[in-house]
Amino acid sequence: MLNSRICEMLGIRYPVFQGGMAWISDGRLAAAVSEAGGLGIISAMNADAGYLKGQVETAKSLTDKPFGVNIMLMSPHADEVADAVIELGVKVVTTGAGSPAKYMQKWKDAGITVVPVVASVASAKLAVRAGADAVIAEGQESGGHIGELTTMALVPQVADAVDVPVLAAGGIADGRGMAAAFMLGACGVQMGTRFLVAKECGVHQNYKNMVLKASDISTVVTGRRFGGNTCRGIKNQFTREFVKTEYAPETTADDVAMLGAGSLRRAAVEGDVKTGSVLAGQIAGMVNEEMTAKEIVESVCAECENYLKGGSKWVK
Repeated sequence: MLNSRICEMLGIRYPVFQGGMAWISDGRLAAAVSEAGGLGIISAMNADAGYLKGQVETAKSLTDKPFGVNIMLMSPHADEVADAVIELGVKVVTTGAGSPAKYMQKWKDAGITVVPVVASVASAKLAVRAGADAVIAEGQESGGHIGELTTMALVPQVADAVDVPVLAAGGIADGRGMAAAFMLGACGVQMGTRFLVAKECGVHQNYKNMVLKASDISTVVTGRRFGGNTCRGIKNQFTREFVKTEYAPETTADDVAMLGAGSLRRAAVEGDVKTGSVLAGQIAGMVNEEMTAKEIVESVCAECENYLKGGSKWVK
């Protein structure tokens, strides 16, 4: 059975995190992943503490296993959500889109394990210096907002640079990817795109179908022109119009920042996969079957274990 530092730290059976995806990672999905032995994560996204309270209560009603909350630090409600996770007794917080330093001490005082998502060695070092218990090194293969480095290049450099557990994210959807992450120095993985098609995932079926039909070249990155707003999603009418506008001579950075407003909700909640943003990683081409969260976690980990046990056959 797979076991690692992150399992011991968090009291989970498998070293698998479910990514915190806005409008998608709710209390029901998080509970299902935690019940399966991984760490389910609720996305606080841009919502207020009231929304988060409802999702945490849902998760607690469905599991007594550990689960976490992902806080997007650029959210206008970040301050109140940072306090809410303490009041709600959340055990694990993952963070993105900024430094969690201003909240770190009160989270640590409350016994919360803090695991920031990082896209560079410098960000990983800053997070650990601020008190992070572990980090998630996320490569640009992932869906949603991305950095510049690939998972293959990022994970080993982060693992060499910090002395806390490192999880790998971006381009991982099966046991082969998980085994590779271990070989790169990670002690676990975070998967987002794979859980989009979990049967417990409440994302609109139109969105799921886009992922299920995706190929290896189905995703595109928008927002590169001005930086700071780069995002990976599945090609559709929205991305084509986005890129066309983004690179028009008269377009400004502020214009680009507004292009995606409300687009993820249109796709994930309303099912508009033409003018909505269908965020997914490059690994979408390998995700071709709806399964329960339990089936996903157990199959990925079993396959990983088999690859690690059979690794000697490649060396003579």
